[in-house]
Amino acid sequence: MVKFLNRLTENVLNGKQISHRDAVDLSEISKQSQMVYLFSCANQIREAFKGSVIDLCVVLNAKSGGCSENCKFCAQSSHYPTQIKRYPLVEKNDILAKAKNASAVGANRFGIVVSGRDVKNTEELSRICSAIQDISSQAGVEKCASLGTLTRQGARELKKAGLQRYHHNLETAESFFPKICTTHSYQDRVATVKIAKEEGLAVCSGGIFGLGESPMERLELAFALKELDVDSIPLNFLNPIPGTPLENAPPVQPMEILKLIAIFRFIHPTKDIRVCGGRQRNLRSAQALIYLAGANATMIADYLTTPGSDPAEDIQMIKDLMLEPQQRAHSPQPAVG
Repeated sequence: MVKFLNRLTENVLNGKQISHRDAVDLSEISKQSQMVYLFSCANQIREAFKGSVIDLCVVLNAKSGGCSENCKFCAQSSHYPTQIKRYPLVEKNDILAKAKNASAVGANRFGIVVSGRDVKNTEELSRICSAIQDISSQAGVEKCASLGTLTRQGARELKKAGLQRYHHNLETAESFFPKICTTHSYQDRVATVKIAKEEGLAVCSGGIFGLGESPMERLELAFALKELDVDSIPLNFLNPIPGTPLENAPPVQPMEILKLIAIFRFIHPTKDIRVCGGRQRNLRSAQALIYLAGANATMIADYLTTPGSDPAEDIQMIKDLMLEPQQRAHSPQPAVG
């Protein structure tokens, strides 16, 4: 196994791609000592392609609850009796204030997230675009948004306002997707990713693990993201929400998570591997090891409907590993167009 990992690591460092068969072999590693060596190899790849800098993002749940879709893991779906706060799109000044706070706590990216299949209301899209323009001129953070299904015209308006990156997860493998959601298709999600890329936006797209998917379905998702050539890959781990169909799902084990991070780093050596939702619940005291297993990005502060960690503690954890939080923009950037 050591020889196999050394060969695979050298190939990746020299610009070669690993095969699906290689990824299957990585996923079958089960001995603790071999896992640790896998993490070390993934760490070498992260260091070679991403350096020692860790990308940090903060998100704002700008519109909460009432989503028409029936994703089985989601607290914001109107199909399930979850106990979350529900509110319409917040005001532009509230979005700007959250963006400034994101910069203040150490994030270099800020994401505006709204619940629902899409943003059809032109007033809402206009408010979001106006907020993005204000963030460009008043807050020193990169600008991201997660607004559901995207039209080509919507993508153009967002980019013109100054949006830099669009987030839209595939969530899980195409073969497993119908077991998680039936109100829209996997191909609907792929279409949004393609529109965002074709309209010149960077794309953040990944998935959520611990839904009942198999190791092979996790690899299916990893290679689908590779084919789409996304820029950032968020890896989320289920934090079961009471009232959802998956409320009793067991946690993903820490070593399983770290192995998955490492495998994604082998498959996506040059991309941002971003560990996001569920890391506190599922990794517990092993959270710091995400970076030594190949991750180079994470989400700090709160998630959409659940609390996160103290950003200062997350940043200290990064520094304790002799890594560096990504520097925030020194000055606000003008909107594009």
